[in-house]
Amino acid sequence: MGRKGDCVDNAVAESFFSTLKRELLLGNVFRTRQEGHGQVFESLEVFYKRQRHSTLGDKTPLEFEQLNHPSVASSEVRNTEASSEFV
Repeated sequence: MGRKGDCVDNAVAESFFSTLKRELLLGNVFRTRQEGHGQVFESLEVFYKRQRHSTLGDKTPLEFEQLNHPSVASSEVRNTEASSEFV
């Protein structure tokens, strides 16, 4: 077991997958794999990226990307908007 900040510290990932399972997957039965994929995609792209996260200094992932990597964030926003049209 590592300490906070070590490469083996995966508390953020564990918290993310726990939240995803609890809020989206548990109790839902998807008729097709594509329907399940669409729901997960929508949850990640539409809701999760616009929610504030304490690990990012209470910024949304989009705000964090724009502050730290402006050129990557602007192209990612365009890709997200284009991708969400097909879901």
